[in-house]
Amino acid sequence: MNQPTIHIENLSIGYASKHGVKTVAAGISADICGGELTCLLGANGVGKSTLLRTLSAFQPKLGGNIYIQGKEIDTYTDKQLSHVLSVVLTEKCDIRNMTVTELVGLGRSPYTGFWGTLSKADKEVVARSIAMVGIAHLAGRMIDTLSDGERQKVMIAKALAQETPVICLDEPTAFLDFPSKVEMMQLLHRLSRCTGKTIFLSIHDLELALQTADKIWLMDKAGGVTVGTPEDLSLDGSLSRFFARKGIVFDLKTGLFRVDNEYTSQIRLAGHGQRYTMVRKALQRNGILAGRNIESDVCIETDSLRGDGMFVLRRADGTTATVRSIGELLGVVRETDLPPTDKTMMTRC
Repeated sequence: MNQPTIHIENLSIGYASKHGVKTVAAGISADICGGELTCLLGANGVGKSTLLRTLSAFQPKLGGNIYIQGKEIDTYTDKQLSHVLSVVLTEKCDIRNMTVTELVGLGRSPYTGFWGTLSKADKEVVARSIAMVGIAHLAGRMIDTLSDGERQKVMIAKALAQETPVICLDEPTAFLDFPSKVEMMQLLHRLSRCTGKTIFLSIHDLELALQTADKIWLMDKAGGVTVGTPEDLSLDGSLSRFFARKGIVFDLKTGLFRVDNEYTSQIRLAGHGQRYTMVRKALQRNGILAGRNIESDVCIETDSLRGDGMFVLRRADGTTATVRSIGELLGVVRETDLPPTDKTMMTRC
């Protein structure tokens, strides 16, 4: 079992305001382990950034204790803390006239002294950090010529070069397109495994977190922080309760969230495999409950017996329509009288 790198006891977090001290959350007790990717989830304004800043020592805690490698965070000097904790912020780095290697080299500043001169060993750490995030081909590039995803990888390499057991990241997938978000989360998960580091991050990309995180922290104003694996939080109902919203359903079969469509009509759907799944998805997006168990005189066959890749709609009056694409199929369905939704069937399909 992975050992806790960060141990939190009865933590209270908040900030000073013109009306006094504002408590954001209290009574937080949890561990963050090495070799794991831990994701902090919660609604906007719930205090995720405050919690992350407090764990990163950017702002003082209101009460309780934070132990990093067995030592209370308040007893660390700034220099000592720079040897155990590195931080990657969400803001875009607007840096010019500096190469990737030079920026990653700044991660060695806790070890290089006043002049910041890199030794041979320091340069080896920089090169190794760059290689670990897969950006060796960018080493000589200027920072201002990189994409958002490439810049984020550079900042992660800089954190790796700092050689701390803990890395905290604030919204590392912000500003990235979807493929880059996936790549970023896969990279962080791989780094947690191959380095044994404690990687803790806040994130808004719920689906990505559920598919890549080892541990999830669910943070809300009423319940504080709930911690567990995505699977345990699925089984005990925490995810369903936490994200309970009209139009959103947590699917226990997949362990992911899906849109809860409102259905006005229904149709029987025959077939198997990907074609069946895609037709069902398209119909339900259009307010038509579809499935093998639906009782309807109108039926769609997703697997043509002729093996010609066609979709067949069989109407109640005995007529049929044969089309090649789901787009065409939807057009034919819209012109067909369908029975209203049977509410008793909705939970079975």
